[in-house]
Amino acid sequence: MYMMYYPFFDGTFLLLIPALLFALWAQMKIKSTFQKYSGIPARKGFTASSVARKLLDGYGLQNIPVERVGGNLTDHYDPARKVLRLSDSVYGSSSIAAIGVAAHETGHAVQDLKGYAPLRIRNAVVPVVNFSSVLAFPLFFIGLLMRSPTMMDLGILFFLGVLAFHLVTLPVELDASARALRVLGHTNTLDAEELTGARKVLRAAAMTYVAATLMALAQLVRLLLLRGAFGGRND
Repeated sequence: MYMMYYPFFDGTFLLLIPALLFALWAQMKIKSTFQKYSGIPARKGFTASSVARKLLDGYGLQNIPVERVGGNLTDHYDPARKVLRLSDSVYGSSSIAAIGVAAHETGHAVQDLKGYAPLRIRNAVVPVVNFSSVLAFPLFFIGLLMRSPTMMDLGILFFLGVLAFHLVTLPVELDASARALRVLGHTNTLDAEELTGARKVLRAAAMTYVAATLMALAQLVRLLLLRGAFGGRND
């Protein structure tokens, strides 16, 4: 059966709809959960930046500064520069959500300290993924238009690098959250009830990474189906 095809929309695009819907739900979930627990201050009154500093120092990471960065939910640990950055909405906040996020980023710093293998792999493949993510779809769809199986295969190969990045990111993020919740509990930074709120925030954040992985998997299936339908001709 001949499949109707347009460069960016065709019958196989329907495969992406479930992943798109899940991604939209995940974005709404993290937004609503973060907003809810951003309005609930932790009882001990620590700011997220002071919690991050305390936790880093507890692991002997006094050399890692905690900096403020613009934007919303732009919090991250930079393994190259050994800097932990917290967004405007998190840095000076004493909310349960902000403290959970700060502890999560501290978890990444601890992963770096301990040589956590998935983090090392992710850091190593980032330059390659940045390159392959730019080329994957142009190569594939040019190959599709030109009926060139070789170019389509090359596009799929580049996209496999993108998928691999998402797959290795999942354990990195889940482990950082697990470390965050453990240390917040062990240090009594948050009590049991507050830990439940922090856990909900971090779980909602994790769903965005699950959504990104599912979207990448759906895209790969789409590319393979198109390759099978149109890639049988010789270059």
